[in-house]
Amino acid sequence: MDHEKLAQRLRTLHAINVTPFREDRVVDYDLLERNIEFLVANGLGVIVPYGNTGEFYALSVEEAQAVTRFVVERVDGRTAVLAGIGYDLGTAREMALAAQKADADAVMVHQPVHPYLMTEGLIRYYTGIARSVEIGVVLYVRHEAIDREVLSRVADIENVLAIKYAINDLPHFADLVQCVEASVVWVCGTAEMWAPFFFAAGAEGFTSGLVNIAPELSLTMLDGLRRGDSEAVRTVWRHVAPIEKLRAKNHNGNNVSVIKEGMNLAGLPAGLVREPLGELDEADRQELIQILRSWGKFA
Repeated sequence: MDHEKLAQRLRTLHAINVTPFREDRVVDYDLLERNIEFLVANGLGVIVPYGNTGEFYALSVEEAQAVTRFVVERVDGRTAVLAGIGYDLGTAREMALAAQKADADAVMVHQPVHPYLMTEGLIRYYTGIARSVEIGVVLYVRHEAIDREVLSRVADIENVLAIKYAINDLPHFADLVQCVEASVVWVCGTAEMWAPFFFAAGAEGFTSGLVNIAPELSLTMLDGLRRGDSEAVRTVWRHVAPIEKLRAKNHNGNNVSVIKEGMNLAGLPAGLVREPLGELDEADRQELIQILRSWGKFA
C-alpha cells in the first residue's frame, strides 16, 4: 500500500456523490451508476461514497458496505475511492475492513456521533480504526473536541493520510496546520464557499457536493487555487454562492435536498432523499430553478 502516492492523490477535489433512492426509499443502483460515471467522465480524482451528501447516517451498515462494493467495481481504478465509515469503534472497524476487502483506496472516518467526546477516548477510537486496516485513513473533523493533541497523536499513525476539516474557524485551522508536525493532507470540508479561505491557511484540497451538478465550476476553482488566479476563483465563488446559501437554509437541512433536486432538474437523475431529510418546498425549488437557469443547466 503506497501511502505516499495515495496522499498525493488526495491533494485535490473530493467529489461527495449522492446515494439515489427510489420512491420506496431503496437504493437505486442504476442511478448511482449514472452518477459515478458522470463524475469519472468529468475528471474527478477522488470519489467519496456516502459522505454527508451521500446521506451516510440514513444508510444501514449493510447498505453502506454494498454501496462501497458497487462504487469500487464501477470505478475500476479510474479514480480513488474514499469510503465513509463511522458509528461505534467496533462498527467502524468492521466497515473499514469491508472497505479494504472491496479494494477501496481509503476510508473517511465520519464525525463520531457520541454527544460526549474526550481526548484520550478519541485517540483510542481513531487509533483502533487506523490500525485495523492497511489502506489509507482520512479523519473528518466537525467538532472542536477533536483538537491539536488528538490530531497530532493520530496523524503520526502511518496510514492516517489526511484531515478533512469542517469547522469554519480559519485562525484555529491555520494554527493546526502549523502545529501538527506529521505530514498529512489538509482538506477543506466545507466546500466551495470556504475553500479559497482554507487554501490561504494551508489546505490542499476541498470537498464538494456541487460537482454532482456542475463539476466544471468546482474544477475551475481548484485550478484557480492551484495557480493563484484570484480572479478565476472569485468568479466561481460568485456563481456558487447562491446555491450554497440555499443549501445552508433550515440549519443546513437543505444541503442534500438542493443537490438532488438540482440534479433532477438538470437531467442528471438523483432520485429522492431518505428520512429524516425531506423535499424542498416550492419557494426553494423555484429559487433553485432560477440559479440553474442562470448557469444554463435548466431550460
